[in-house]
Amino acid sequence: MITCFTDIINDLKGFDRKFTNGKLVSKILRSFSKDWNSSRILIDNTKDVNTYLLEDLYGTLMTYELNNAETKEKTRKSKEEMKEPPNRQIALKSINDEGSSNTNMSGEELDDLVLLVKK
Repeated sequence: MITCFTDIINDLKGFDRKFTNGKLVSKILRSFSKDWNSSRILIDNTKDVNTYLLEDLYGTLMTYELNNAETKEKTRKSKEEMKEPPNRQIALKSINDEGSSNTNMSGEELDDLVLLVKK
């Protein structure tokens, strides 16, 4: 946004159009979406728009964007963690029937069964 705004202003200056610093700052502040409303209100109330430098505004906006991005990322991660089911381990219960015996299995069958249980 900053690059596009600067390009437009530089092009207009090429046509002898002059803007005060206060006018440029107020134009940027008016262009904000609702997501940036809190930042716009803060700048309007704490800074004198007519004396606020454009470079300072850019720095403030970049800082706000970085902090906002970190907050959104933390919120997204916490929401994802809440959606994940808790890790549960399932134990198989062994029941020995009187009619069956494990001694009838050959060594190869027993190895296959052990491998299957491990998977």
